[in-house]
Amino acid sequence: MPTTLQDPATKPAAPADLEIKDAQLIFNHVWKQLEAEYGREKLRFPKELILLGGAPGAGKGTNTDFIRSVRGITAKPIVVSALLDSPEAQKLKAQGGMVGDREVVGILIRKLLEPEQQNGAILDGFPRTKVQVECLKMLFDEMIRLRRDFSETPDAAHFKQPIFHIMVLFVDEAESIARQLKRGTEVLAHNEEVRRSGLGELWEERATDFDAALARNRYKVFKEKTYDALVSLKEIFHYHFINAQAPLAQVQDNIIRELEYQSSLELDPRTFDQLRDLPLASEIVRHARQDLVRRLDSYKVEKPELMQAVVTFIEEKMMPIIVRHAISGRADINTEDKLFHDPEALAMLIDIFSERGYHATADLHRIEIPERFDLQTGQISCRKKKVFRFRIIFKGSEIRRGQFLP
Repeated sequence: MPTTLQDPATKPAAPADLEIKDAQLIFNHVWKQLEAEYGREKLRFPKELILLGGAPGAGKGTNTDFIRSVRGITAKPIVVSALLDSPEAQKLKAQGGMVGDREVVGILIRKLLEPEQQNGAILDGFPRTKVQVECLKMLFDEMIRLRRDFSETPDAAHFKQPIFHIMVLFVDEAESIARQLKRGTEVLAHNEEVRRSGLGELWEERATDFDAALARNRYKVFKEKTYDALVSLKEIFHYHFINAQAPLAQVQDNIIRELEYQSSLELDPRTFDQLRDLPLASEIVRHARQDLVRRLDSYKVEKPELMQAVVTFIEEKMMPIIVRHAISGRADINTEDKLFHDPEALAMLIDIFSERGYHATADLHRIEIPERFDLQTGQISCRKKKVFRFRIIFKGSEIRRGQFLP
């Protein structure tokens, strides 16, 4: 049964309980189709979803690639409006309206199952209605259920604990309208040059970018529908409100702080030419965070006893020493424990410390200890001893001698 497309700004608001029932019908229908089409064991979603919403002109397009870089997400953003390009949808979007919830939910969930989305996904323009909000909650619940159902199976590592971020880029009505109309002017100038020169590609000409009334209506739809829908998720998922009226550099600084990201070293542009043949740190560590989580989950599933032994060693033998070095933020620990004769135990230890915010390194020293001396031949027989030397580095206490607590 086809879904009717209707502008939410003119559609009477449905009672909350009716919207929940509509969402249940839509989601259950889509989910049953997915289970029949893929099989339940193949419903593998990205661990991290960043749902990026914003007022028209707030800079979602400008900041999406920046957010991808910050989080190490390689997949292109999923722009919901681009997924729905039927003639009816195009006409409705030109008037500042939105598309039916059934189409949005069905297409979107299938998109999230694509392999390239598994390291994380950014959704641009979802959710936009209260029905979509309820469907999002149900998707989260199903992801939790999948993780629980497969937790004791070989596929457990594929069903991750979901993390949803809601990020709202906000500008007021006057700024939104001004930015929309400014874009319209830039689009016309660009397209005129493309047509004149025959070089480049034409940009989309949206009706809302040339008419102040349509631009205002588009903002009204966002404020009355989308914004309320996003705010309703504030108590459920990680919620980030970004003032997008600030200069771009400040907006992006706020995004970094909101996502609690520790940036890696940046190359100075003045030395770029000299160092350009060396790989960027970002290229090396692009998937480091996702790979670390994947490895730890795999240890737990594939070698739980060895992982427990490593965790016990850290708790009982290492943490008491590390705690005593809390001021300096550096602890050197030696051990001859045979646990680490297994190279995978060493890898686990380093990964566990990394996940907890420490920087851990390990060196193996082989020491020959004389055991027997042959008086006739002068030959010395030695026993070889393996000593594992761990160095644990972390941010030490800021309290120094000569300083006093208030």
